[in-house]
Formats: sequence, C-alpha cells, structure tokens
Amino acid sequence: MTITHLVTHSGGFHADELLSTVVLARLFPDATLVRSRDVDWTTPAEGKIIYDVGRAHDPKAGIFDHHQRPNPLRADGQPYSSFGLIWARYGHDYLRALSVPEQDLDDIHRSFDQGFVLPIDLMDNGALEPSAAGPLAGMTLPVLLETLKPAFDDRGDDADDRAFDAALPVARAFVEAAIRGRAAKRRAEAVVLQAITAAGSSRVLELPMGMPFRAGVEKAGADHLLFVVHPRGTDWALTTIRRGSDTFENRADLPEAWAGLTDAALEEASGVKGAKFCHNGRFIAVADSREAILKMADLAVTAAI
Repeated sequence: MTITHLVTHSGGFHADELLSTVVLARLFPDATLVRSRDVDWTTPAEGKIIYDVGRAHDPKAGIFDHHQRPNPLRADGQPYSSFGLIWARYGHDYLRALSVPEQDLDDIHRSFDQGFVLPIDLMDNGALEPSAAGPLAGMTLPVLLETLKPAFDDRGDDADDRAFDAALPVARAFVEAAIRGRAAKRRAEAVVLQAITAAGSSRVLELPMGMPFRAGVEKAGADHLLFVVHPRGTDWALTTIRRGSDTFENRADLPEAWAGLTDAALEEASGVKGAKFCHNGRFIAVADSREAILKMADLAVTAAI
C-alpha cells in the first residue's frame, strides 16, 4: 500500500508526535503531512498513517493513538506514547533506511527504544516528571522541543503549523545523531574485542584510534585491563578505564606525580622523553610517539599494581 498522508493532530505539539513524524517522514518522503482533528482525516483509510490522534491503536489499520482507554501498554506495563507505538511498528524499517547493518538492527532498535523512546513515552503520559532530571530538568529533550512552540500571543492561523515544521529538522538531528552514535559504538565494540584478543594478558589495551571502548571491555570480561593507548592526531594518548557507567572512579589512576604537568616537567617526573601532558585529574596523558606512550603506560601499570 502506498502511503500518501501522515496525519497527526493540529494545535500545540509535543515531542511524541514530532519525533514520530521524523521516523515516518524518512520512510514515506512523498507523503503529505496533515495536522488536523477533523474526523474525516483521523478516521483510518487506505494511504493514511494516523498517530497521536484518533482514539485507537490498530497497526493494521494504520492508526497509532494512546489517549484512549484502555491505553496501549508495553509488556512490562509502562505506557506508550505515539512515538513508542510508531517505533515499535516502524523502528526496524527506519534503521534500515539509515543504513544500519542488518546484524545490528535488533540491538540498536532495543537500545534506542530503552534509552531514547521510553523516556519520551513516560514523560508524555505523566509517568515521569521532568523534575526527575534535577537541575537539568529544563534541558531534557521533550522540554527543549516544546520550547519551539509559538509564543502564547502568536496567534496566526498557521502559527502552530509553522512552529511544527521548524521544529522537525531539530528533532530529526537528535534522532539521527542518537542512531549514528549507537551504530558507531557497535562498530567500535568489534574493533575493541579484536584488540583485547591481541593484547592477551597485558594490562594495556592498544587501539588503532580513539573510540568508545568500555562496552567492549566489559563485554569481553577483560577485568585485567587498566589503561588504553591510541593515536591522537600526531600524538598518542594514554587513558584510564572507568569502573562502570555510573561512576567517574577508574580501575587505576595515572601516577600522582604526573598530575597537571606538561612538556619538560612531565618528562622529568616520568623519566619518559616525549611525554607532553597529564591532566590534573589523572585520567589522560599524552606523548609525542607510540614508544613514549607505551613507556608511560608501563610506568602507570607498575604504579597501580
């Protein structure tokens, strides 16, 4: 069936139908977006996908609303918004449209659902208050997207539609960046796992470039690793490995005597010619060559064990 119209409600908008439109517009670029509450538009018919309006959820009929009772729920009982319903039905197709490798589809679909879609669902349904973000409450994505609504006294007939159209590319940028980031982490994980195998029992993991590495380290169960080295432009970097995603505590810190030093002072403190910089927080150091950074890594390991 050819989709000719994407239908959502008129008036003020929320993050869920805005983000749903991002997904659907990518999959059906020739479809016309209609924002209306007219029953002729919000009644299922051939060629239409209706979302966040219509008081029904019937994927076969092409309608994805969540305001009715009983409302659609996830398997764990948490409520869907229109975004969650659209993602459940069209998320895999959307990932394919963004050229995500087939072998990564399920993992990225699940990760994006839990880390991006679910919070939108919960906030839209009042099951999660923005205040849960503490001082950053005003910086959450749903709140930021809704700041793009027209001002209360901008009452032109098309004010809401103009604002919705202007907000779409902003929302699209966040969705696509989140997907690209997850896909990149999957690629990095494969590289990291190969490097761990090559490293054997070494406490130092050498990577061919800077990349996210902690997920691969944890997946491999490489608890023996303490530091990572990799090229950084014309220099080389030595970094620590955090103990977990919810802490800044490292498995081991760089030597205290290096903290905050640069160039000659760091060369003298470390005894390594070519040492250039060590952060005061002792989580990264830089040298001008692979040979120098590996010497610094060996010294850091010796100091840590």
